[in-house]
Formats: sequence, C-alpha cells, structure tokens
Amino acid sequence: MRVGPYAVIDEGVELGPGCVVGPHAYLTGLTTAGADNRFFAGCVIGEAPQDLKYKDEPTRLRIGDGNVFREHTTVHRSTHPEAETVLGSRNYLMATAHVGHNCHVGDGVIMANGVMLGGHVTVADRAFLSGSCLVHQFVRVGALALMQGGAAISKDLPPYTVARGPNHICGLNTVGLRRAGLTPAERLELKQLYHALFRESQNLRQALAAARPRFTTGPAKVMLDFVAAAKRGVCSDTGTASGEPGDEGSA
Repeated sequence: MRVGPYAVIDEGVELGPGCVVGPHAYLTGLTTAGADNRFFAGCVIGEAPQDLKYKDEPTRLRIGDGNVFREHTTVHRSTHPEAETVLGSRNYLMATAHVGHNCHVGDGVIMANGVMLGGHVTVADRAFLSGSCLVHQFVRVGALALMQGGAAISKDLPPYTVARGPNHICGLNTVGLRRAGLTPAERLELKQLYHALFRESQNLRQALAAARPRFTTGPAKVMLDFVAAAKRGVCSDTGTASGEPGDEGSA
C-alpha cells in the first residue's frame, strides 16, 4: 500500500493490499476497502452522511476491489449502524462524483465527472452515468443502463435503456449490449420488449402482463422483473406521456 503526503486515514478504516491513497485524500468512518483501490488527490471517502436524521453514530462504508476514485470524489457512509453504503468492484468514479449515504453500487459502474447520487440509490452492474447526471434518492438504475450527459431522473431507469433529459428514455444501450456479449437473438428480443413496454401506448401494468409469456430470455426477464418491482414509477419513452404509477404507465 502507498500513501501520499498529507493524506488522512482514520482509525476505523481498513484497506486491503495494493491500495494507493493520493495526497490530501481523507478516508474516515467505519470504512473497509478491498485490494487495489486507488484514491486520488483530495477525495473524501466514508465521511458522515448529509442527512438531518443522522446522529453522529459510527456507521459503515464497504468497498470492493479495484475501484478508482478520482480527484475530489465523495462517498458517504450510511445513516444508521445497522445499514451500510456499498460499492462493488472495478468501478470508476471520475472527478467530483458523489455517492450519497446508503447507496448500493454494483460492479463495473462508470460515473463521469459531476455525477450525483442521492441517498439510498441503487446502481446495477455496468451502468454508465455520463457527466453531470443527477439521480434522486431511492431511485434504481438498471444493469447496463446509460444516462446521457446532464440527464436527471427521479424515477427508476430500466436495465439496458438510455436516459435522456428529465425522466425520459430513448431506446436501448445497443453498444453496451454488444460489448457485454449479449447474443443477436437476445438483443433482438430486448428491442421487441422495449417497444412492447414503452412504445405501444398501453398501460404499463397491462403491457407487463402481456409481455411475460412472449419474452423469455434471461435479459428480457431481467427487464420485466425490474419494471414490475418499480415503486417510484419508471422513466417513460420520449414518445409517450408518463411513467407514473396507475393508469398513466407504471407497474
């Protein structure tokens, strides 16, 4: 492990082998990090949550292996001792990105400069959040989803889709799907499922019920299950009206 000048590592922090802590970085809280993580200059990892309900309790942040935290990235620990903020492995957080308290970030996620995750956000594996994207608290971002630069969501973003602007989606992350190794048949079925759910002007709950017998590959089931589990509503296609619960289009 290497530690740069003026870095501060508090007593509750545990770092695995091969970690590199840059100058002026601050690691605090009950933070555990696995092997080969790199903390660049000025990042603040494990600081207290920005939550008025927080009562100065010893709370936790758990980090996997091989993550990169670029300059002035901030990651906050959980609000209560029985919970934790979690980052998986091989994530890349660019300069000034922020992960709020109680977030759960999977593996292989990329967060570009200025991305902000509110508290209790869940980001699934290999999602890509472009520069200055905003994610409201308690929102879920599905696997291999992509947010275009400046997009802002307060509803769930289904897996494999592309977010554009406020709470809208504009199709599938086709490049990401190919890079992830999905077969042509799986990609075709996802395209057909996307149209069935989001572009046929049908109540989303009814569309889900009609789609389940038709779409049976693993990736299609992931999307169906994700949309069915939405509690905040899901982002709507740019050509449709709404993703709110009830008759307007949410599960």
